Amino acid sequence: MGITKTQIFNEKQNKLATILKVLAHPARIAILEYISKQKACICNDIVAEIGLAQPTISQHLKELKNIDLISGEIEGKKVCYCINLKKWKEIQQLLNSFFVSTHSNCC
Repeated sequence: MGITKTQIFNEKQNKLATILKVLAHPARIAILEYISKQKACICNDIVAEIGLAQPTISQHLKELKNIDLISGEIEGKKVCYCINLKKWKEIQQLLNSFFVSTHSNCC
């Protein structure tokens, strides 16, 4: 089995690839859309809204937390999730600079 050669790419390329890998799952997109449309942190309604099992939702939330896109706070027995707006804007800037730097070509 080969190893990945992430060291041959720059930090920005690796960072964007990691973020896009996490965002590449439709359940995570659905979770982010749901959380981002709420006016307060979400505590327990993600499972009912998305329609996946609790362990599956928990795994997706863990992946989103790993890239710091959401934050979770414990309130009693519940974990409440919110969008990390600082990271949200950072990702938006990364994507914008990626697309803006692309020039049209002959094809």
